[in-house]
Amino acid sequence: MTSSGSTAGYSATARLLHWLTAALVLTMLPIGIIMLNVKFGDPLDSALYNLHRSLGIVLIPIVLIRVLYRLTHPAPPLPADLPAIQKFAAHATHWALYAILIVQPFVGWIATSAYPAPIMVFWLFEVPSIWPEDRALSDQLFVLHRWLGIALAGLICAHVGAALFHHFVRKDDILLRMLGR
Repeated sequence: MTSSGSTAGYSATARLLHWLTAALVLTMLPIGIIMLNVKFGDPLDSALYNLHRSLGIVLIPIVLIRVLYRLTHPAPPLPADLPAIQKFAAHATHWALYAILIVQPFVGWIATSAYPAPIMVFWLFEVPSIWPEDRALSDQLFVLHRWLGIALAGLICAHVGAALFHHFVRKDDILLRMLGR
């Protein structure tokens, strides 16, 4: 551990919301990549689209709850000896992640509604369309959805890289506080 000593950890609720979000996103990203680049034919293609859409719909309330929780339960402070530029990068990365995690599923929902295609949540029920049919808009929004996915993947890499940097290079407990140790 660095001279900054031990920092406070995240609450069990914050950790649960973080890892649940991570599991959903880290499942959705590869499914999205596969959907766009590999054609298996029906019914597997349809199953991948339905799974991706289902996870996106589930992600919406989880992320909204997570952001509300974060606004009412601030993150533990960063180590006092962390350079200002790294503190800025940490805050900017976290808020950029939150912004994309809020915008991304709604862009997908609007694009799918405008296509139009049904959104069956785990083959149990259909969520309502939230936009009238507009194929040109749908095409544009799916491009935006793809670019947001790429940006999200990049931010996730930066986030994980920073956590590993803290753990293995700085040898502080930034990573451990999200692991509950």
